[in-house]
Amino acid sequence: MSPADPQHKSRTPSEASMALTTELSRAPTIAPQPKGIIDPATGRPIGENDPTFLSINSELADRGFLVTSADELINWARTGSLMWMTFGLACCAVEMMQMSMPRYDCERFGFAPRGSPRQSDVMIVAGTLTNKMAPALRKVYDQMPEPRYVISMGSCANGGGYYHYSYSVVRGCDRVVPVDIYVPGCPPTAEALLYGVLLLQRKIRRTGTIER
Repeated sequence: MSPADPQHKSRTPSEASMALTTELSRAPTIAPQPKGIIDPATGRPIGENDPTFLSINSELADRGFLVTSADELINWARTGSLMWMTFGLACCAVEMMQMSMPRYDCERFGFAPRGSPRQSDVMIVAGTLTNKMAPALRKVYDQMPEPRYVISMGSCANGGGYYHYSYSVVRGCDRVVPVDIYVPGCPPTAEALLYGVLLLQRKIRRTGTIER
């Protein structure tokens, strides 16, 4: 609309002041909101309501720097550099492999597979654990450096599952190694396993280094 338009009215000083006050009230009181991938469901940036991000955002806006301990900093760095050891035993291993494929791309969360237990932080037990395989599971677990974590994937790894009453099946891998996260399902979807990984990262940030 041009100034020559008869419907156009110039703002009075009071109206201009009110408009400026309205614009300032809409401005964020802390640092700007995150910019990134837009969630199509809400139209807002993904992670905008992340409590961890908002707490850091508020502290930076208030002080201009962060105060933390070396242990918390190391734990935060560890959550973004987890290397997982594959221990696929049955059909759950198919969904475990699917999680590392481009559709879900678990490496974007700092969770990458490794072929050697000596460079691994996490073991994913995916499938039915038999009595003959239990010593091998424990041996691989003992070769992993501290701190080390275990994700039990699927009903068979959690408690024997469909083969719970079989004479040759271990009724839960937690009888052989300590388990941090249980992912239910028969088999669990790749999304469920990825959610378990995110829960493990949250647990590491909350509890720190766990001595076995």
